[in-house]
Amino acid sequence: MPEFEFSYYLWAVLLIFASGIAWTANFFALPGNWFVVALAALFVSAMASGDAAQGLNWQAVALLAAIAAGGELLEFFAGAAGAAKQGGSRRAVALAIAGTIAGSIAGAIMGLPVPVIGPLLGALAGGAGGAFAGAYLGEMWKHGGARKSINVGWGAAIGRLLGTLGKLLAGAVMIVILTVRVFSA
Repeated sequence: MPEFEFSYYLWAVLLIFASGIAWTANFFALPGNWFVVALAALFVSAMASGDAAQGLNWQAVALLAAIAAGGELLEFFAGAAGAAKQGGSRRAVALAIAGTIAGSIAGAIMGLPVPVIGPLLGALAGGAGGAFAGAYLGEMWKHGGARKSINVGWGAAIGRLLGTLGKLLAGAVMIVILTVRVFSA
């Protein structure tokens, strides 16, 4: 029995570590919170015990999935609402989403010279800048007015930044819940 306990806690520590790495994918406009849910589900299926009331179980995985879904909705609607609040077109919103992904990747690459925190902050700033650029170009393409396009771009950038911060907060809550549940066994 002590061998099982050692391997359980070893896998639990690896789960938390891998979840932390997965969480950072949120900075790059990737579904990092869903990676955390997948890791938790994999852990539960591999380490299933008879007592479903203790530790990490399928109910906890469902809770993590609900929080991840909430974070995704928050991120999506905050970015879209930011552009739409300024009167942005659907094209501006769609290009803001594409710009976010491209900007996140470019920002992460530009942040590489600063270890650890550079790519994360670069991805966050690049995502907001990409949202601005995408919304601006989409609005210029659709309507051609520079003043309105700038306002739509700023709305998309601020909305995307706030949405990403909300998604990061949801992911942090997920990791806290995961940590508490996995070590309460």
